[in-house]
Amino acid sequence: MSGDGGPAIADADPFDLPSWVGESDVTWYADSGERFGHHIHGRLTSPTAAEELDCDLLAIDQAYPRQVAGSGWRRQAHQAWHNGEVLLIEYDGRLTLACPGHEFSADLVLTALGRLAKAVGGKPERFTAAIRLGAFGRP
Repeated sequence: MSGDGGPAIADADPFDLPSWVGESDVTWYADSGERFGHHIHGRLTSPTAAEELDCDLLAIDQAYPRQVAGSGWRRQAHQAWHNGEVLLIEYDGRLTLACPGHEFSADLVLTALGRLAKAVGGKPERFTAAIRLGAFGRP
């Protein structure tokens, strides 16, 4: 749990993901067309996959209007990031990449996906991010 009655949080193991995530060309699609904040709903797809895989991005340091994760989860996310990795969690029942910070930039999205590729034994160059123009930047 996040500690304040927020969404349930649990560890996610990259080895439990479908094999195509590490073996095929993968595209991550952002499901939001508006300016991104601290939680981006998204999905992974591949030409070789029969189904899509939910895969969100969470800026784990977001604390307003409420804290998104407890200090233990934030510590783990920062430690993984410091070591060139990304923390994989289940957040509200969905696979989520927990990244340090309060909101996302295009660079942070790409870095997180590259680290996911490494976590599953794949090559970052086989990952593509599909982000709607206008999703980043201030109104």
